[in-house]
Amino acid sequence: MASHEARIHLEDEAAPRSSRPSGRRGGRGGRPEGREVQLSKALSRLLRHQAENAGIKLDEEGFAPLDRLSWGPIKSLSPSLQEIKDVVETNAKKRFTLRPADPLAPEPPSAAGYLIRANQGHSLKVDEAALFEPILLGAADLPGKVVHGTYFAFWKAILESGGLKPMGRGHIHCSDRTPEEGAVSGMRRDAELLVEIDIEASLKDGVTWWRSDNGVILTDGGEGGVLETKYFKMVTSRTADLGVLWEDGVKIADLPADLKFRVPGGKRPGGKRGEGEGGGGRHRRS
Repeated sequence: MASHEARIHLEDEAAPRSSRPSGRRGGRGGRPEGREVQLSKALSRLLRHQAENAGIKLDEEGFAPLDRLSWGPIKSLSPSLQEIKDVVETNAKKRFTLRPADPLAPEPPSAAGYLIRANQGHSLKVDEAALFEPILLGAADLPGKVVHGTYFAFWKAILESGGLKPMGRGHIHCSDRTPEEGAVSGMRRDAELLVEIDIEASLKDGVTWWRSDNGVILTDGGEGGVLETKYFKMVTSRTADLGVLWEDGVKIADLPADLKFRVPGGKRPGGKRGEGEGGGGRHRRS
């Protein structure tokens, strides 16, 4: 077993170093994935979606004991405590929070003293009040802009369903800025359509909104789990000169019939991979 001082001590015996994945191929173009990327993805999958199946109980704020993460993909990597810290601290989207189990104690020397959680993107049931900060009508920090990024391939399904849906995740993911304005979390950088939401109108109608620790703007869509098209303040394209498609809850134009588009990597209409983060009618994210 790996040294208890250097490696995370898991409930099950850690895999030997020779069996650890190294340079697993993945992502666009089949480029090899570094260890840090593999570890980040494994943590996301476990803490957002697989904790129950792995027999790990999350507390009401979504935290799990770090030394209990004996799920296969993480166990096979046998990460050190420092590697976990590095993934948490350097992740551009700030997907995770790592904190001491006892906030009054000195910095713990081992994984047994830490709790970890995914900041958003759960398909598991979570206590929203404990995990997220509510966004309230009239509050000083009410976002001046709320934007959801999606793709040409999903626009028809979004309209046919009456609006945006969380689908495989618990929430619809939005940002308070576009990628051009520096959005890091809440929207994929390759989003083709920008759906600006009238958050004030939706709040007045009782739709609930939240902000995660990493700044993602979240909603379950309100009654029926659909954020209706009447809240679409403006819909425009980032990647083609299509003008305004939707304004103040009213359709202005359709996508051109001859517009060529493709389903983005890792997503498909009606699928679960990447759901809730970059689309609506088809569909993973923070």
